[in-house]
Amino acid sequence: MSEASSVSVVDQELAQQLVDRAKAEGVKLTGPGGLLGDLTKRVLEAGLEGEMDGHLGYAKHTVEGRDGGNSRNGTRTKTVITDVGPVDIDVPRDRDGTFDPTIVRKHQRRLGGVDDMVLSLSAKGLTTGEISAHLAEV
Repeated sequence: MSEASSVSVVDQELAQQLVDRAKAEGVKLTGPGGLLGDLTKRVLEAGLEGEMDGHLGYAKHTVEGRDGGNSRNGTRTKTVITDVGPVDIDVPRDRDGTFDPTIVRKHQRRLGGVDDMVLSLSAKGLTTGEISAHLAEV
């Protein structure tokens, strides 16, 4: 079996596992509270946290953040319209108000194409952290 066909088998298996688990738990694939919306929320929030780590220069809950200058200051909730419907995300804030996210920009309310990328990357077996790192690069 070639590498490309082995990857597509893994993609199919992972996608089927997600769908089977959602069905077993009574979760719809789309719509409010659906699997795609939840997956999109988790990946976007992980990406935003990664951006905040880069902005501040340290990871969440590490000692470097104590008694320093700028630091995390909770989150704010924001609703963004995606291909799978509205998704409520928690956007991290910093004390100085200098954090300017790129995945979901300030005042941005509509996302396009993110859902396809998230599904594709998760189907390839990437973890949430790896997907957020990829989104940060893009």
